Amino acid sequence: MGFSVSGSAAIIFAGFIVAAGLAVPSLAGSFTDVTDSQGEQIDRGVATINTELEIENATYNETSDTLTVEARNTGSTELSASDTSLLVDGVLLPDADRTVVGVTESTDLWLVGDLLRFTVTDVSGRDDIDETELNRAKVVAENGIDDVVLDVERVT
Repeated sequence: MGFSVSGSAAIIFAGFIVAAGLAVPSLAGSFTDVTDSQGEQIDRGVATINTELEIENATYNETSDTLTVEARNTGSTELSASDTSLLVDGVLLPDADRTVVGVTESTDLWLVGDLLRFTVTDVSGRDDIDETELNRAKVVAENGIDDVVLDVERVT
């Protein structure tokens, strides 16, 4: 084996060493990112399993033209009031006022056992809801867990 063969083999070997030196840190970083993401996915799954909510009241007041829906966090996970959605007869109402009942300061946390009140005013003035046929109200938490009531109570 001559010098040219030995020299070219050494250059190729050195090239492999440099390539491995460049690849290993990025692969290690990717592995760390994947591991962190899997941990976050597991945490979200546990939070979803521990989430429960229950609609306690869904009332349409014909006199004040106001729809009120109250839901209690009956699970063991704290939720975000602003990330919880209200649907009425299949229509998403992102502009509904949200209030965590019994909390004196403004908060976004909907803690275990707390009651979250949605209030929609001027229902008859909306184009997307027919106040004469209000039937279903659905509350959906940020992780997709929901509860539905099939008969909105009417009061005057």
